[in-house]
Amino acid sequence: MPRTRWRSPSPICACRKRPHWELAAVFKYNGSQLNPSPWTEWQNANASTTFAGEESGHYNCQMKAGNWKTISSEQHFANRNLEVVTDRVQTPARPDPRPWTIVHRKPAVVVAPMTRDGKIILIHQERIPIRQAIWEMPSGQIDDHNPDEDTIKDTALREVREETGYELTPHGELISLGFYFSSPGFTDERGYFFLARPVQPCAEGPHRDEGESIVDCREFSVAEIRRMIADNEIRDANTLGICATLATRGLLSLAPS
Repeated sequence: MPRTRWRSPSPICACRKRPHWELAAVFKYNGSQLNPSPWTEWQNANASTTFAGEESGHYNCQMKAGNWKTISSEQHFANRNLEVVTDRVQTPARPDPRPWTIVHRKPAVVVAPMTRDGKIILIHQERIPIRQAIWEMPSGQIDDHNPDEDTIKDTALREVREETGYELTPHGELISLGFYFSSPGFTDERGYFFLARPVQPCAEGPHRDEGESIVDCREFSVAEIRRMIADNEIRDANTLGICATLATRGLLSLAPS
């Protein structure tokens, strides 16, 4: 197993017992009380702790309580991957409760794998909602809703191996680039950015999930990545976001040469 040097600027603070959307919540569906859904059973089994750092830390995703108050929550749909609810919420700026439909999703990782010669590995993956195959960084959901640091980094390394067939070299490093919210207007989904360098092909190749449809995997030079972004060939928001983060940290040069 490659040795991973883990860079984390913030300490661990784990403490919370229940998912944030269960606070003051009343779950209904067609006026009837719900039996435990697959999502509820899953979240109850994985809601023992919350991993959070300082206010400026890379892993501080804990929901700020403050003057935010959930008055009620009506569940519309749930499975093991997501839950759709309509919450009535009081916010600090608007004390009158207002409804908002929210999709709760498990957190995810997005990883930029970089080879010894500075090339970035992208996968070409079919995405059913948009009926297209698009170029992306390897990514995937984390099994725990409130993951600790080890779970996050293990998931990042696993996704690179499974989707690309590459792994860290024995002296490689996995660099944390912080977290983000994918689309905060409708979902609480958060993702963790990483740079994995240098990577090399695994002896056993990729082991992709049955539900995935990855049709290609290639190494791209930084110049090619830059051109693909400029020409709108890279349209995946996660990939664009991690490229911007790498560029601002001086880890990837996207300025025109």
